[in-house]
Formats: sequence, C-alpha cells, structure tokens
Amino acid sequence: MRVLGVDMGTTTISIVLADCSSGTILEKRTISHGAFIQGGAPYHKIQDADRMVQIVSDTVGEMQSRCGKAQGIGFSGQMHGMLYIDRDGNAVSPLYTWQDGSGNVPVDGGKTCSQILGESVGAASSGFGLTTHFYLQKTGAIPANAWKMVTISDYAAMRLTGRKSPLIGRDMAASWGCFDLENGAFRLAALERAGVDTAFLPEVTGSHSVAGETAGGCAVLCSLGDNQASVIGSLDDMNSSVLLNIGTGSQVSLGCDRFLDLSGSIDLRPCGETGFILVGSGLCGGRAYAMLEKFYETVPGMEKSDLYAAMQTQAEEFLKTHGKNAAWQVRTTFSGTRHNPDERGSIQGIGIENFTPGAMTVGVMQGILGELYEEYVEMCRVLNRKAAHLVGSGNGIRRNPLMRQLAEEMFALPLRVPAHEEEAAFGAALCAMERIGAVPSLADAQKMIRYL
Repeated sequence: MRVLGVDMGTTTISIVLADCSSGTILEKRTISHGAFIQGGAPYHKIQDADRMVQIVSDTVGEMQSRCGKAQGIGFSGQMHGMLYIDRDGNAVSPLYTWQDGSGNVPVDGGKTCSQILGESVGAASSGFGLTTHFYLQKTGAIPANAWKMVTISDYAAMRLTGRKSPLIGRDMAASWGCFDLENGAFRLAALERAGVDTAFLPEVTGSHSVAGETAGGCAVLCSLGDNQASVIGSLDDMNSSVLLNIGTGSQVSLGCDRFLDLSGSIDLRPCGETGFILVGSGLCGGRAYAMLEKFYETVPGMEKSDLYAAMQTQAEEFLKTHGKNAAWQVRTTFSGTRHNPDERGSIQGIGIENFTPGAMTVGVMQGILGELYEEYVEMCRVLNRKAAHLVGSGNGIRRNPLMRQLAEEMFALPLRVPAHEEEAAFGAALCAMERIGAVPSLADAQKMIRYL
C-alpha cells in the first residue's frame, strides 16, 4: 500500500508518495506556487486559492499516473488563514493568509478586531481566521454569495473529492482563534456577543476524518495544521523530543499529553487525536537570515553568486577568533510578535573589536535561536521536565551547519535532522497510513522516521 502526503505552504506545495510498510518516500515534488495576489490594501496578504488547488490536483494526478494508485491522501497546510466558499463548494474569495494584517487595522473607536476579540473572546491575533473574518464583516467585504469559511488545505480536499460542505479538524479550527481547546469547539456564545457572524463557521471534527474519496476511490483526509504535521513527520517519539523548525517563520514544539490553561507567548495546540503540543513561534524566523543576505547583497563589490556561503565563512572565522559571546546581540523580532505586533528588532553589544560582518551574522543566527530557546525554557517550567532529544527541521536548519552547531550549544543537546526533507507532507502521509488502516497507530507510523 502507498499514500500521498500534501503540504500547502506559504510559498511552496510539497507532495510525497510513501510506502506504508517501510515509510520510504517513493516520489516527491516541491513546487513554488506563486499564488500571492498583488494590489489591494497593503495590509492584506492574499493568495489565489484555485491556483494552488490546481497545482495539487495536477501533481497528484501525474504522480499516480507514473507510480501507481495511492490508497489515501493526507493533507497539511498553512495555518490561521481562511477563504470563503459558496454552497457549491467553490471559492468566492482569495485565501487570506496567516500574514494578513487586517486584524491590526482600527475599526471601532480606534480599536482593532484583534483587540476587540482578544478582550472579549480569547486568542485573536491578526492573521487568525476569525479575526480576519470579523474585519471583513465589519467593513462589508464578505462576498454576497459566501456561505462558509474553510482553510486552504481543506478546500483542496473538498475539490479533490467533490465535497460541497467543509469539514476541518480541531487543530485547524483552533488556529483561527477564539477556540475552546478543552472542549474542542469554537466559543460561539462569546463570539456572538462580540458581534461576530458565526454562521460562516464550518463543521469541526475531533479527529482527522476521511473527508471523502476521489473519483478513483482514494480516501482523502481533512487537513492537519502544518505545524502539527511537521511535528508528527519529524519526531519518532512525541513525548521526549523538542522540535526546532526554522523556515519562513520559526517554531519550537514540545509534546504534551494533557490540556493546560496557559497565558503568555506559548500556545497550546491540538496534535493527534487527543494530545497537544506546546508551541512558541517567531514571526520572522528564517526570514531574518534571508533579510541579512539581502542586506549584504546591497554592498558594492560583494559577490552575489553565493552570499550565504560567504556569510557562513565570515561567521565561522569570527567564532574561531572571538567566540560566540563576542557577537552582536540581535533580537530578531523584525515582524513583531503575536502578542505585540508593534515590537521591532534591536541590536546591542557592538564595539570597536567586533564591528564586523561575521559578528552580525552570528548575532542574527543566535537571535533566531534565542527567541525559540526562551520559549523552550518556559515550556520546561510549565511541564516541569526537559526534552531528552533535539530535532531540527526546515531549510534554515538543513542548509546551515553553523545554525545546527549553535542550536546544539544553546539547547545543550545533540541535534538530529530527519532524512526526509518534506516533514509536513510526510507527517500528513503518516496520518493517512493510520487512517486507512495500513498501520496500527500513528505512533507506529512515526517509528518509521529515519534521521541523517
């Protein structure tokens, strides 16, 4: 038996075909979808949902034509974002992504939708689906023929199966905000008191149910959040490992077997059928390192062909000569934080002896990791335990050996990297294996994960 795993990310779509008996990836594809839509209000960050779904449909079809039929398809996708569909299951709006800033736009006497919902309902950062929906409702921007809200990856599952009514898992539902994690449902009464039209909310399932079948009889699951899928696809033991994921954004995730009432910067997110993960997020994450590369690119005389290699060399030379404690102290909150969108980054510790590019590069890397390490320390305090293993995923970890070295030193643990690169897509595939009965449990599927 074989399954497909599909991850619909912010900039790319990754698809893997995996063997259910060994976990071997038989075929994989990663495509830049180019779905961002330009124009409109500058605070909106929107994408063409049907363009993304067409890429998924075409690629899934090609892979099965070449490699044989899959028995199941698991989906993962970017969290927090939403789009509207009509009663026929067709998109009638763009995808409003997790980067959308409309929730921070003043609407009522100077208050933003994020503030209004945060004060009266619960977690409601800008970019969260319900915050975006509330803003569009207040500004009269919901399409007249809109019927329900759905995530991008659950919309893709609908289109592949011909399903007309959306069905989403509790992890995706929770990513929209204003969600009661303990009871697994939206805070409907509080939302309605705040003036939110809750008729647009879709059905929520406690498990990642089969949403339907393709015309060829392949079972299609409702989607996991990309964070949860990446955790599932990276950790062979959810209880003893902490995961660092550094890509466009960044997260540190640690398994938790019970509901916790948390406050502060750490999120509790559903993961699996009954479990949770503690998650700390950096909005800038790996993008901070990409920003630094763009900064160097503007310097006259710099060789533009492989600036990342030059940055790595300069950083390594600085460390050999001066050590990491002499680097610049960089706080990489360049895009703000979930709880304070107006916060910005800072640089300290610059002196005559360390006024070098290498000191800045090391500082940025330590800043990216340090933001996550602060969250990890708080997680350990909350759970009263530390992780026994450190796992890294995302291109910011995979393509940067110095980042891996600094992570090992900061977390005081050896770092393992999964042998497969498409962690979220693979996690979705593992869930599909369990759901179609190819393995006894999700934990058994995760035992097939191999590390470099």
